[in-house]
Amino acid sequence: MRIVTRADFDSVVCAMLLVEVLEDIREPLEWVEPSELQRGQAHIKEGDIIANLPYHENCTLWFDHHYTNRISTPFEGAFDIAPSAARVIFEYYKDKFKRDHTKLIRETDRIDSADLSQDEVLHPENHPYLLISMTISSREKSDKPYWNQMVDLLGKSDISEVLEDPEVRRRCEAVIKQNRAYKTYLKDHTRLEGHVSVTDFRPLKEAPSGNRFLVYSLFPDAIVNVRIRYDKDDPEKIILGVGHSIFNMKCHVNAGLMLSEFEGGGHRGAGACRFDVSRADAYLPKIIDILMKNEANERCQNEILAEPKATEPPGVPK
Repeated sequence: MRIVTRADFDSVVCAMLLVEVLEDIREPLEWVEPSELQRGQAHIKEGDIIANLPYHENCTLWFDHHYTNRISTPFEGAFDIAPSAARVIFEYYKDKFKRDHTKLIRETDRIDSADLSQDEVLHPENHPYLLISMTISSREKSDKPYWNQMVDLLGKSDISEVLEDPEVRRRCEAVIKQNRAYKTYLKDHTRLEGHVSVTDFRPLKEAPSGNRFLVYSLFPDAIVNVRIRYDKDDPEKIILGVGHSIFNMKCHVNAGLMLSEFEGGGHRGAGACRFDVSRADAYLPKIIDILMKNEANERCQNEILAEPKATEPPGVPK
């Protein structure tokens, strides 16, 4: 059996839970992006356990919580509109875990659903779980050994012990420095269009990384953010993310459902899409116009998707 997941904090926790509770996992973890799975670029085979990614018919078990990934066909595993995919797995296996992961799951819920305070956003260095989550990013494929290391560390160590690991400590220090620079990038490359903040990193040779929650503190009048950048691995593609403000919670647009009409998907409060640069002039104005109108769009796919069991909190694209 093999775990197939993506590179973010929620997924690392998912993998840790599955490794602990399932004894038949023999193969190394497979780290893929949602778009790779959707485009058929990821090889999924019988026995694979997919977590925090779209469903694939070849997998044996599937666990997810993204609104636009919901399916109507029977499957083994669990799906729920929950704050995190880790929560779905945690509830599915309940009392089978060897260690008490209650606090870790609670913090994963808060981070993945962006249920954060202003202090946490402005000073993540004072909040261990949040700071560690910022060291995990899919931007660098060469980081796979680190993602694997985090799965191992979180499975056997308390958060204080994880922070003492030399590699984790080094990356946390780098994130703190990176966040300071990112604040300047956001101020220089974000404009306000009414209640929509638009962060456009396309003029830069390489889009910067940093605190993905910070834009909501810097632009408090905006109810939603649009972030645009070129795909680092394919400059002929654009990656666009949409996230509801986590402090000014007045956006009515289901971001994931809207972006499913533009080659993407996600949650109600956050989503992303990836498309060819030739479509930018058509897609960008339409997306911004929808957000400017700020109308609920729960039925925009003609009820193909079932209603969620609960309202998702606001969030940020990953």
